[in-house]
Amino acid sequence: MVPARTDVPAAIPRSKVKYSALSCTDDGPVNPQEETSPAERCCEPQRCPGVARSRLLQLKESPPKTPYKAIACFALQFLMGAFLVVAGCLLLAGSVSRVGPARAVAVLIVGILVLVPGCYHLLVACQAHRGRRGYSYQDLPDCGD
Repeated sequence: MVPARTDVPAAIPRSKVKYSALSCTDDGPVNPQEETSPAERCCEPQRCPGVARSRLLQLKESPPKTPYKAIACFALQFLMGAFLVVAGCLLLAGSVSRVGPARAVAVLIVGILVLVPGCYHLLVACQAHRGRRGYSYQDLPDCGD
């Protein structure tokens, strides 16, 4: 049999809960005698300038490095895909040469398969360059950088 669960937080009245102040240095423990409610401590400014300043310095990040090799690979992929799609359409129409629809469709499919990822990655790179929220250079593959 599974033991019954008891709702512990519901059994403690909220008026009896006390909070203790945290120390701003790691030198020693907090004095348990000084128990106050959060409402009493809200108006007293307590600052630890050394701790706050060091945390701000830790949160600063260097600007992201632009992956130029990856962007060049995606641009080349986009251009090759566009060329193959145009060539496939021209072959399918029969205006360039009469190679047959099977080869024209194959060139067109390969062109689409190369064009779509190149277009997507260039879009992500452009949006990351503009600084749009939700886009970053980390979303791009590294391409051996």
